[in-house]
Amino acid sequence: MDYSLITVRLGDQVRQRRLNRGLTQARLATLAGITRQKVIAIEKGDLSVGMVAYARVLGAMDCEFAVVPAVMPTLDEIQGVFD
Repeated sequence: MDYSLITVRLGDQVRQRRLNRGLTQARLATLAGITRQKVIAIEKGDLSVGMVAYARVLGAMDCEFAVVPAVMPTLDEIQGVFD
């Protein structure tokens, strides 16, 4: 599986959790002790974001990492491959 797909999926989950908790990106950044730009990068699935930033964001939302088997990408996730 492509690494970028993994980080994009994680970013989507972080964004959904943030929205479900009623947090803005700025508020989450403050709670996590990182910049809003870093939260944006995490939610986009930017490969340059370090594990510590992910851990801080997840910790600020009372979440943790879990390792699960990968699933096949959805058609939406691979839409650009055939363009």
